[in-house]
Amino acid sequence: MAARKDDFKFEIINQLGVISEGSKGWCKEFNRVSWNGREPKYDIRDWDAEHSDMGKGITLTEQELRKLYELLTAEIALLNG
Repeated sequence: MAARKDDFKFEIINQLGVISEGSKGWCKEFNRVSWNGREPKYDIRDWDAEHSDMGKGITLTEQELRKLYELLTAEIALLNG
């Protein structure tokens, strides 16, 4: 999916999964996205059903994703007690 939003282009390379769905049909998704033709990054943000509009989000490099996984794994271990 390639699209143009104002002055930048984005292409969702891989739709990895839906984290949650809002009451208005928007979904918080985990995807790999190329911004302005650059190397794809991991991305978490809200998208409308057509992936033509988006909310604010966060992008992560592979190294940042691996560090987040490490932190989440430790936190889940604490939650599981």
